Amino acid sequence: MTSPQGKTTIYAARSILTMNPAQPRATHVAVRDGRILGVGSREDLTGWGPAELDERYAGKVLMPGLVEGHCHLPEGGMWKFVYVGYYDRRGPDGRLWDGLKSFDAVADRLREAERALPAGETLIGWGFDPIFFDGQRMRVQDLDKVSATRPVVIMHASMHLMNVNTPMLARAGIDRDTDIEGVTRMDDGRPSGELCEFAAMFPVMRLIGSPFRTVGLSEDGLRMFGKVAQWAGVTTATDLVNELGDEGVATLARITAEADYPVRIVPAASALTYAGDPARCLEKLAAAKRLNHDKLHLGMVKLVVDGSIQGFTARVRWPGYYNGAPNGIWVIAPAELDQTVQAYHDAGVQLHIHTNGDEATQRAIEAVDLALRRTPRRDHRHTLQHCQMADAAQFRRMASLGMCANLFANHIYYWGDAHHALTMGPDRANRMDACASAARAGVPFSIHSDAPITPLGPLFTAWCAVNRQTASGRILGESERISVDAALHAVTLGAAYTLHMDHLVGSIEVGKYADFCVLEDDPTAVPPAQLKDVAVLGTVVGGRPLALEGV
Repeated sequence: MTSPQGKTTIYAARSILTMNPAQPRATHVAVRDGRILGVGSREDLTGWGPAELDERYAGKVLMPGLVEGHCHLPEGGMWKFVYVGYYDRRGPDGRLWDGLKSFDAVADRLREAERALPAGETLIGWGFDPIFFDGQRMRVQDLDKVSATRPVVIMHASMHLMNVNTPMLARAGIDRDTDIEGVTRMDDGRPSGELCEFAAMFPVMRLIGSPFRTVGLSEDGLRMFGKVAQWAGVTTATDLVNELGDEGVATLARITAEADYPVRIVPAASALTYAGDPARCLEKLAAAKRLNHDKLHLGMVKLVVDGSIQGFTARVRWPGYYNGAPNGIWVIAPAELDQTVQAYHDAGVQLHIHTNGDEATQRAIEAVDLALRRTPRRDHRHTLQHCQMADAAQFRRMASLGMCANLFANHIYYWGDAHHALTMGPDRANRMDACASAARAGVPFSIHSDAPITPLGPLFTAWCAVNRQTASGRILGESERISVDAALHAVTLGAAYTLHMDHLVGSIEVGKYADFCVLEDDPTAVPPAQLKDVAVLGTVVGGRPLALEGV
């Protein structure tokens, strides 16, 4: 008998949840050269010759390393800036940051950080969302109280809006004469300091750079992201907006190639960075792909069609926003969307398309339909990201076109109450992030955190899809709940499918990367309400056990 070369290790576990429907359970898995050599009982694996039996997980549960199909590398580096979100949140160092329940509390935390900041540096915060403050909107005067001289920038949790103070407005050249969609104004016509979507934020970003993306691709930021991913049991994660800067891509390739780096990264090139010039984006992507290795998988492209539902910048169909807010903003004009989708589709790349509102979803579906009629292509797996308001008819059309969906299940918990009361109203909120409808229509789907928008944690995301419980305890759309098995599939093999990586990750079966998540309990055996509480104890990446610090 011939076999691959190299040392063989057999890991024993109390139970192995393989996510392979042909062999759903096992007790042992054999690993050689970073890949899975065999799965089954101890006896099933004896034919591969001498092996070391490793029983460190004998009392634990193994499942495939979790796959986060929509997150961003700044989930690690964002913590260089000031967290001012509404919900409690734990940083990569384990510190729990209290959520801030008032504008005064936000200002107090910013003032504390401002006192420690060197002169001349911009004060940057993140995680804020005014939707939790009973209709109040932060104004320029609120941030002027933090500093009347230092520029202050607060990025909203959605990353689609920001607030700035007077010094920042002045430096950016934004005043009452500025004619840019998304610059909100006070009654007297002066800018309020709230900037909605990328065009309005661009004058600020031009001055401060792209600080969140920069820290995400720094060496420290990448290492912090690795820690966050490992704590969540994630061994494959996306970076779903990557500008393909030469230095950033080189750093990403170098750090991820380290033997102990704990996560495989799947970036998507940012089409928005190359707006109007798909050829340039494709040229940069081709160059970047030459740096690919087993823990770096460049090749996808990300488009953004609309904004954020809770920021009222998503494009929604009739009857519009429940509270009467005007419709949102097209980040890319509908006519330009057709041309852009066609260009990337014709180049053979997979598209991941951000659509939050159902009007944006409809336009994206139409653009993909047009591209396919002009250039038929099998197994493209173009994926709508978030796709929060898609209805049954849209899912059926997506299925007929071979499209996938990645639904933002975490939104149900974090913003479900606001969607019920303010943005969509009770009936439409009940069908948000409609996993069951996607499944009924036959759309391959995954679910996600969009970290750092919400914390990285696929077991929590699975809990959201299974229970559909808001922060207040409301059940939002019981008929859209899915089973625990379906939710676990969505954060393993389902997510891998949307990334064209289901041949490499997402299940424990022969030939795939030996990537495992180590759990204290079997997630299929605990009550569904406790799914989010199953403890992650460590990960295995490429057959290398990686223990969590402090566990």
